[in-house]
Amino acid sequence: MDYKMNTLFSGIGGAETIEKLVNAFYPRVYADKDLSPLFEGDIEDIKRKQRMFLSQFTGGPALYSEEFGPPAMQQRHLPFEVTPKRATCWLRCMKEAFHEIGLDENPAGQAFYDRLTQVAGIMVNSPDSE
Repeated sequence: MDYKMNTLFSGIGGAETIEKLVNAFYPRVYADKDLSPLFEGDIEDIKRKQRMFLSQFTGGPALYSEEFGPPAMQQRHLPFEVTPKRATCWLRCMKEAFHEIGLDENPAGQAFYDRLTQVAGIMVNSPDSE
């Protein structure tokens, strides 16, 4: 399939960039004491789902929906205690991963990160306990 040049997917560099981002992101998540309890199970499967979702989220192939149905990320995250602090930690890990792969220097990358910032806020479903 050919994706229009005006999608974030093409603007960031497509599947190759998403692969790099996911590989830079998850070691940070698993090293974060606030986030790691939320990520149980096979890391490779978690990374695969994230690659599929981010592809679709940025206007690329709808891989996630093809396998799992509509993303409905807010609903899928309800079983997990997503606090404002955890959302902030998640965004910090993502920002560091963007920086590691040079995506923060790409205008499309900035638009992508801005969208992720909005998503992080929407995912919050519990207050901070501290």
